[in-house]
Amino acid sequence: MDILSFYDLYINHSKMQKQKIKDVVFDFGGVIMELDRSQAVKKFIEIGIDNAEDLIGLYHQQGVFLEVEDGTIDREGFYAKMREICGKDIPSEKMDEGWLAFITDTPQYKLDFINELRSKYKVSMLSNTNPIIMGWAKSEEFTEAGKPVDEYFDELYLSYEMKVVKPSRKIFEMMIEQSGMNPSETLFLDDGAGNIAIAKEMGFHTYQPANGEDWRHVFEHYTSE
Repeated sequence: MDILSFYDLYINHSKMQKQKIKDVVFDFGGVIMELDRSQAVKKFIEIGIDNAEDLIGLYHQQGVFLEVEDGTIDREGFYAKMREICGKDIPSEKMDEGWLAFITDTPQYKLDFINELRSKYKVSMLSNTNPIIMGWAKSEEFTEAGKPVDEYFDELYLSYEMKVVKPSRKIFEMMIEQSGMNPSETLFLDDGAGNIAIAKEMGFHTYQPANGEDWRHVFEHYTSE
């Protein structure tokens, strides 16, 4: 076999090994944004939420923090409950600062790569989040490029709008119903082990990156063709 024939055989074999997908779904915090939970806990304690350590998690919140993420209360409801809990008239801006303290970086290279993916796949976000974080993310302050988060995705599936949080199976079912995506043709990236476990059960291709990981290499194993 000559060199060119061997090369063609190698390329064809490599293509056969790649799995075909049509959709890509990203988690937000820990996958696109880099997070530091300790910073958020510290900030909320500073403004008077003494049990912030118990209420705040990377993957799943508790109490009033969960209520604003699952849509039980809205932004103003969150502010009101926080003031009630600590018995202080905390300015809304200080509570916003607490949520935003989670975020240490939003690497532009990841967002640029996501935009490139959109030429091959439909790209969505499925996130446990709240109107405070998304108010910032949907503004020009989101990145150094001055573009809001919704300019980087075809669809956003947000827990507080869907009234349910991961790892509930329901939020995945709602996303599938609204989008028409087929889990067997969808890659789901999330840094939460519980979220990945549910997605696997439902037939998604999955990848669990570490917080801050450069996950671009994963797409070497997938093709749209």
